[in-house]
Amino acid sequence: MATHDVSNPVASGLTDRLSDGFSVAIEIETSRGLAMEEGARHSVDLAKDAAEGGRVDAVCFTDNPGGNPHITPETLGRELLDRNDIEVVINLSCKDYNRNSLEGRLWSLSSLGFQNILCLSGDYPITGFSGQAQPVFDTDSVGLIEMIRRMNEGLRVTLPGRRNAETALGRTTFHPGSAVNPFKLHEGEYLTQLYKMDFKMRTGAEWFVSQIGYDARKHHELIRYLNWKHSENGTIPPILGSIYVLSAPAARFFGRWGIPGVAVNSDLVEVANSAAKSKDRGRAFFNELAAKQIAVLRGCGYSGVYLSGRLTYKRIEQILDIADDIKGDAWKDAAADIGYSQPDEFYLFEPGDSPNTASDELNREYSQRRGKRASFLRRAMHPDLAYRVGRFGKHFIFDHNAPAFKPSAAIYRQIEKSKVATKAAHAAEQMMKVPLYGCRDCGDCSLPDIAELCPESQCVKNQRNGPCGGTRAGKCEILDKDCIYLRAYNTLKLYGEEEEMLQHPVVFKDSSLQGTASWANTFAKRDHYGDSD
Repeated sequence: MATHDVSNPVASGLTDRLSDGFSVAIEIETSRGLAMEEGARHSVDLAKDAAEGGRVDAVCFTDNPGGNPHITPETLGRELLDRNDIEVVINLSCKDYNRNSLEGRLWSLSSLGFQNILCLSGDYPITGFSGQAQPVFDTDSVGLIEMIRRMNEGLRVTLPGRRNAETALGRTTFHPGSAVNPFKLHEGEYLTQLYKMDFKMRTGAEWFVSQIGYDARKHHELIRYLNWKHSENGTIPPILGSIYVLSAPAARFFGRWGIPGVAVNSDLVEVANSAAKSKDRGRAFFNELAAKQIAVLRGCGYSGVYLSGRLTYKRIEQILDIADDIKGDAWKDAAADIGYSQPDEFYLFEPGDSPNTASDELNREYSQRRGKRASFLRRAMHPDLAYRVGRFGKHFIFDHNAPAFKPSAAIYRQIEKSKVATKAAHAAEQMMKVPLYGCRDCGDCSLPDIAELCPESQCVKNQRNGPCGGTRAGKCEILDKDCIYLRAYNTLKLYGEEEEMLQHPVVFKDSSLQGTASWANTFAKRDHYGDSD
């Protein structure tokens, strides 16, 4: 087994490559079964063809895509690891592993020599051995990026059997990337995706991949947003625009929301079905569509393209050849053909000077009400009593700087001297929180982080650091209800506080607190708020 010295990296991985011109990355889907079986060998052969062909800069190996059990990406990726002409990216999702397993995977990946990690929360599992698997979601993409940051700095751990003795482990040299999904219907659904991207950047994400989408204006808006928010401090990360090379069956599958977070409208499905009636089943049309998307990404200012689909290397070259012929401002003509938005979709910027592009002017209607407090009457009429109760508690009692925090903490110190009083206080807390918030008694409460909405009972992925990318027109990808982050945005907007979302430190739920009183843990600073002091 080849091992690598990770203490003295010789390159900056994918980040450097993305900073040098327009890059091409391709997604290699792993398969279920043995590595020598046909599906896996096809994936490896495509990766090798891409490395030898000279026109692909990175190959990205998926991690149990679509919630299905597959070979781990490093099993296939190590065959390309020692090549200097291509970067290998390992996708790592949080749906199947708890924090210990994720850390163990990262140590193994670093020891093998992998540096580029695409950090994902992951799709909810839909299959598994003898039925649907139980998802884990012990953390999310933001938590995974934070874990990598600490490992890169030299993770400090307590030595076994020595409570007060710490040591720093060897530094890893990972280059973490993550995903962002701008192809969202509602204002709050879209903007919370952008806020989470900002959160990931603050945490340490070095590069990004957009979700699959077929709306050039939204692709353009993502670059506009980065320039608006981050150009002054020079922290704009490299970003790859994701393109799935369509077929008619794939378009119909996406149109049925077959992949969480991927929106294909009925117009595009109809166009795809029509194209598929040709002798080549639409291959030339779909190649040209993908090439136009590549030209749009290059014209907008993306660092590269992330290609996926049922591809061969020959077909990848054909698409790149067509894209290379779209020069200069001709990308704007290409954008005019890629406007497959959802009905009544929200846009953050005003339209650009050509169809399906974005200007650098904020949406005027949005700009007029951005960050403004609603009238007292509108706030008073807000139907969510639970939010108003929680808001009062947060600002008057539970925040560490709240006026009643220190007196309340003193009371709870006395309560915890008696087991009977402790149980009574815990029961009183549950009598209020269960009917109001659907509390699951986790002991490490995130209600104040998400506008008094409980991620344990109202988010199937228990997302505490922002929304996943899988919502469908504002709805959870699994539950038939609005995403809690969309609801949180709409509530906080009444108070002009929507842009304060996701400004907190990275949240890791402490599972040792399960079944204990969260109020007591807050006052004693045992929960994640105490860690942030």
